[in-house]
Amino acid sequence: MTEHHDRYPIMVEDLTVAYREAPVLWDVDLEVPEGTLMAIVGPNGAGKSTLIKAILGLIESSAGQVLIYGKPYRQQRQKVAYVPQRGSVDWDFPTNALDVVLMGRYGALGWVRRPSAADRAIALDALKSVGMEDYANRQISQLSGGQQQRVFLARALAQQAQIYLMDEPFQGVDATTEKTIVDVLRSLKKANKTVVVVHHDLQTVPEYFDRVLLLNVRAIASGPVEAVFTPDNLRRAYGGKVELLLNK
Repeated sequence: MTEHHDRYPIMVEDLTVAYREAPVLWDVDLEVPEGTLMAIVGPNGAGKSTLIKAILGLIESSAGQVLIYGKPYRQQRQKVAYVPQRGSVDWDFPTNALDVVLMGRYGALGWVRRPSAADRAIALDALKSVGMEDYANRQISQLSGGQQQRVFLARALAQQAQIYLMDEPFQGVDATTEKTIVDVLRSLKKANKTVVVVHHDLQTVPEYFDRVLLLNVRAIASGPVEAVFTPDNLRRAYGGKVELLLNK
């Protein structure tokens, strides 16, 4: 691999993903520099979640490649943490908040070794960072939607990864949780971590993120928010609905 590839936490080249021969992503290129907060935005059906899952190797691509620090994801999985959409999780599973967060340590432990006192301390610290330390022994089914989201964010933090991929973490959460997530994003950036977030609220993109990918099956534009997040590019991604979305 070249130094050019190694420089980027995430590099996507010519990525195409198709379901039943209909392309969901088409020939997408993306370079994500280290230490940035990047939003992926676009209309429904644009392929935003698909892109995250393709980076993680959760779905097969039809063409192209994804590199994590210059290597395939399977060789770098310990460097990547993932926060899935809350709606994709079985919240009736009988476990408590601390045990969910401890799952974030299994990449370092393997599935055979039991978590140590140090692992529990890391998990408790992650819960504290999202304001959920008092709920460590609470069953996850008894938590509110926003609290569940914060637990899943804590699980990702417990991995102590270099790259964080989050799929709609702000979707349907309360104001307290939204502020917590923003604080966590900023602390990750301060620690030079790389964060990529599927995001739906166009109004908060300039406030929360420093880079953005505008996606609608194809990559419309990507780069610094001030350069990419323009009315012309937004119209190319969303069509005539963009004024309604920006003025909600």
